[in-house]
Amino acid sequence: MEPNDQSVRPVEVVQQRHTPVGGEPASRRRGVFGILAGIIIAFCLLVIVVQMFVIVLQAIAFSDYFDTTEGLQERYHSLDKSARDKIAIIEVSGVIMEGDGHVKHQIDRIRDDDDVKAVIVRIDSPGGTVTGSDYIYHHLCKLRDDRELPLVVSMGSVAASGGYYVAMAVGDEEDSIFAEPTTTTGSIGVIIPHYDVTGLMEEWNVKDDSIASHPRKQMLSMTRAMSDDDRTILESYVNDAFDRFKEIVRSGRPSLRADDEKLTEIATGEIFSANQAEEHGLVDRIGFIEEAIERAAELAGLEIDAVRAVRYQRPVTLFDVAAGRAQSGGFNLATLLELSAPKAYYLNTTLPPLVTSFGR
Repeated sequence: MEPNDQSVRPVEVVQQRHTPVGGEPASRRRGVFGILAGIIIAFCLLVIVVQMFVIVLQAIAFSDYFDTTEGLQERYHSLDKSARDKIAIIEVSGVIMEGDGHVKHQIDRIRDDDDVKAVIVRIDSPGGTVTGSDYIYHHLCKLRDDRELPLVVSMGSVAASGGYYVAMAVGDEEDSIFAEPTTTTGSIGVIIPHYDVTGLMEEWNVKDDSIASHPRKQMLSMTRAMSDDDRTILESYVNDAFDRFKEIVRSGRPSLRADDEKLTEIATGEIFSANQAEEHGLVDRIGFIEEAIERAAELAGLEIDAVRAVRYQRPVTLFDVAAGRAQSGGFNLATLLELSAPKAYYLNTTLPPLVTSFGR
């Protein structure tokens, strides 16, 4: 009998599926090699990506090492959005502590920006420490002189004591200090806070058993009454700081430079309204920040419609968000400890240890 088609096909199928002697089919071997090659290529690409990531991180770290601005971000304030030339606004707000924080970072940012042609110092501060106020004043003067930038002051709600001290960075520039109609300014003077709680300690039978290398080490202690000798020493210290304050005022107010009698009359720690300050020559004009910007553009020789006013914003970290702190800072243990240390203040308040250090 002749085999039919149905009897032959199974044999052919079996023969086709039979694995030849000597190993895997060539197509399967090629598939295995392809998978291995893909794994190797993927691994190499991963290594390259990781290396590039490391290089980027190193570049960022290298850049951050030389960044003295702490990542400040420039923000548009007013005028022509597309203008290249800029008027930079430096914000001095809150109580001034050491002075090497946000204000100094703004100064550093402006120093490296050749597009900045003039500076507005926007002050909204009751003052702060003698050292911090003088630090900011010094670096504003240095920026003004090194870059030959016109510098104009715009006073906000308060620019008193150390805040007024900082305003003197305008130097001899005419019509350079603007106060808003409701600005409080002046308060030219020095204070070292001291509180005597010895009566309360006696009432509650509390004793101070501190051990000091010399009795004067505790001259500002709240737990001891101040002796006449200690008071004389501290008054001499305050007078030295006060003399410097008046010298700084003379440097920024030419009208008071040769009029010691007038300066003595107003340098009593007294605060003044904007109108009173203008009458005494402590400010030049009554006006808002817009008028100060126009004056800065005029001094820099810029057309007001061809310049851009900018300000600087400090970055908010995840820690700031978690701690619920605003961009201007917040109160913490370090601030409390720092404010509890005896210091001299150019400050318009009687409770300096209880205020927060917004202007660091």
